[in-house]
Amino acid sequence: MSLFVKKPLEQLLAASNEKGLKRTLGAGNLVALGIGAIIGAGLFVRTAAAAGQAAGPAVTISFIIAAVGCAFAGLCYAEFASMIPVAGSAYAYSYVTMGEIVAWVIGWALIMEYALGAATVSIAWSEYLNELLGGRIPYAWSHSPFESITDAAGVVHQGIVNAPALIIVLLLTLLLIKGTQESAFVNMIIVFIKVAIVLLFIAIGWQFIDPANHTPYLIPENTPPVPLGDKIHDYSEWNKHGWGGVLGGAAIVFFAFIGFDAVSTAAQEAKNPKRDMPIGILGSLVVCTILYILFGHVLTGVAPWGDFIDPQKGGEASVAYAISTYMPGFQWLSTAVTIAILAGFSSVILVMLMGQSRVFYTMSKDGLIPKVFSELHPRFQTPYKANLILFVFVGLFAAFVPGHTAGDLTSFGTLFAFVLVSLGVWILRIKSPNIERPFKSPLSSSRFPLVPILGAGICTAMIVAIDSRTLTVAAIWMVIGLVVYFVYSRHHSKLKQ
Repeated sequence: MSLFVKKPLEQLLAASNEKGLKRTLGAGNLVALGIGAIIGAGLFVRTAAAAGQAAGPAVTISFIIAAVGCAFAGLCYAEFASMIPVAGSAYAYSYVTMGEIVAWVIGWALIMEYALGAATVSIAWSEYLNELLGGRIPYAWSHSPFESITDAAGVVHQGIVNAPALIIVLLLTLLLIKGTQESAFVNMIIVFIKVAIVLLFIAIGWQFIDPANHTPYLIPENTPPVPLGDKIHDYSEWNKHGWGGVLGGAAIVFFAFIGFDAVSTAAQEAKNPKRDMPIGILGSLVVCTILYILFGHVLTGVAPWGDFIDPQKGGEASVAYAISTYMPGFQWLSTAVTIAILAGFSSVILVMLMGQSRVFYTMSKDGLIPKVFSELHPRFQTPYKANLILFVFVGLFAAFVPGHTAGDLTSFGTLFAFVLVSLGVWILRIKSPNIERPFKSPLSSSRFPLVPILGAGICTAMIVAIDSRTLTVAAIWMVIGLVVYFVYSRHHSKLKQ
């Protein structure tokens, strides 16, 4: 059979009514899941990284560009999630619209989004924990073996393993195995805490904004290179200054928006998915976009963007650094922010691990990966074996891979998924125009697919703006995925059987 054999839509809809995952999530739970996944490392770490490396104070515009791309993709996700309320997200949608090989590719790419996303955030969690503890965790036991640092005395400290990152992934994996409803309840509490702290930082930090820090708003083309130990950060590349830098910054902060699509992976656990999925996806995206723009404006107004290129100052714990350095008298806020960030990172990891396990669950049900990934716990009705296998994979990355590498790959996987989901809406409008669509993305007719085209186009532009090394690694990862498909998945596909 063809590599592009498509799963019948009727079959996928029938699967959504099969007994399996428990339907325990309401609209409020889904919005909280989205916010829980979105507000985390992207906001507290990638904002400073984008400002220092590419966009400067115009990181706020980078957020707007990324949000627009996400909004178009979010509308397409909402249409799919309400129409096909099954676990699997972009993988399941691609199987119906573009065929098995495309579905496999996107499923493989989603590993970069969810699994590497969880690893990236767990690394940031470790950094902030060390900040809260005053650096008491030895460098060797809180950093990857590929990282090193030279202290003021000239002594080189080499990383061995990021133990805190590994521990938090284990604890949240165990919570997910316990149950989705319990995980959602814990996530709801965490979301309330971290949103309150973000609003507090914005409100207090506003009075410490120095207008000089926002001038010039774009990084000038002639900005001299910045030495960073044995490395040099060069601003001469097209995506490191000016408007090109704003687009490059959008590719970096795009990581801050991953999460709203993770809501779609919980469609098979929603009580009323046709109504609640669009609310969860779009509601969480709107709330977080407003907070991001305000947060970026305050952070780059309180501290000069040039500080954030230096990992000794603002790289690892940028918010705490900005408060302690430029907001005298508010050290308590720095501590509160760090605690809230730790809690927030925990919710992001939780939702990312849940999303990946649900993608694995659906791929396993289709026969494309071993059936062990779809085996449910006899008591908790969760894919516990998938969670345990995922812990090993994510744990290895968290413990031994630098955070920035995993983060950039996560952005690629997410953007790639968004491109295919956007195109999938258009394809299904052409091939199945009469199917019931409880939610319809606007301006997306078969003859005038404006939203899908803009969603795919903007996300493709941000892929191009990702640095070449990351794109090379992503290409290698995708080649490995194709090898796995032709060696195993193609021969075990239930649809082809």
